[in-house]
Amino acid sequence: MKQTPFNDIHENLGAKMAEFAGYNMPISYTGIKDEHDAVRKSVGMFDVSHMGEFILKGENALDLIQRITSNDAAKLTNGKAQYSCFPNGKGGIVDDLLVYCVEENNVYMLVVNASNIEKDWEWVSKHNTQEVEMHNTSDKTALLAVQGPKAVEVIQKLTDMDIVGLNYYTFTKGTFCGIDNVLISATGYTGSGGGEIYFDNSNPEDCTKIWEAIMEAGAEFDIKPAGLAARDTLRLEMGFALYGNDIDDTTNPIEAGLGWITKFTKDFTDKELLEKVKAEKPSRRLVGFEMIDRGIPRQHYKINDADGNEIGEVTSGTQSPSLGKAIGMGYVKKGNGATGNEIFIAVRDKNLKAKVVKVPFYKED
Repeated sequence: MKQTPFNDIHENLGAKMAEFAGYNMPISYTGIKDEHDAVRKSVGMFDVSHMGEFILKGENALDLIQRITSNDAAKLTNGKAQYSCFPNGKGGIVDDLLVYCVEENNVYMLVVNASNIEKDWEWVSKHNTQEVEMHNTSDKTALLAVQGPKAVEVIQKLTDMDIVGLNYYTFTKGTFCGIDNVLISATGYTGSGGGEIYFDNSNPEDCTKIWEAIMEAGAEFDIKPAGLAARDTLRLEMGFALYGNDIDDTTNPIEAGLGWITKFTKDFTDKELLEKVKAEKPSRRLVGFEMIDRGIPRQHYKINDADGNEIGEVTSGTQSPSLGKAIGMGYVKKGNGATGNEIFIAVRDKNLKAKVVKVPFYKED
């Protein structure tokens, strides 16, 4: 099992550890609600060094990205990023990812899910027919996500780069904690703002230095290390899709509510197929719902209508720490996904009442 550069720190903090995507990862430290609330109200820090990073270089790098991703990367200028996905040639999704424009028309970084690093690398390599220079830097890159309303203030203390002025989905590179060539982006997976900090992990002392400096800078805000469990409750409250749950090789971006990252103004894998799906309307849609009856929805639980007919399946579900109610997402057949529509979640031998709601579930005051 692989380890991130912060493995000893997690264990010394008493984190509950478990295998995730081949890595020994912290699931929680002081408790999910405690860590979740820290991110919503102040600041928390996640070790997400298990994520994958690919560097694509050369005059044909943009063309390759345009052909294999659904969003329009040609709109990216230096210092900007976008959310996108790899269509799989059969209407499904290889993975969702972030595309960073490091040097316009020449250098890009793709950030992919940890569980899909090998699959994604093979997919990109397979379509690299123009000798684009490719580097898989996943094992050489550390990544810390500092998230929450006080996160930017914490990060800004440790660098001369303008972090406060970073707009959503932009990034900058420079010196952080006295360490050069650090990339900081205004992205995240929590919906509470903050930044993601990418740096070379070759020097263990640098990794420890950065972790400790962030914790010290955040002490006045009671910063807390947060694990993957809180990361999941935070992203679900925002209605953000998780690969392997809400999207996968069998789901298309239109039915998954990702039409906004599917741009038909360019040629890309599955363009015609997805245009047809959009024109004819998908046979099912990913919707958010909140429980009315008491019960926690879980992945693969069946979704029924009032007559007990199966109309779909839960993809993600949890008890929302911020809202104090159970929430979930799932695919339902066409005609059942209108906001306010009553649905039923099959929990063991009971049909528990729920209603379709718009996402995000959680909205900042």
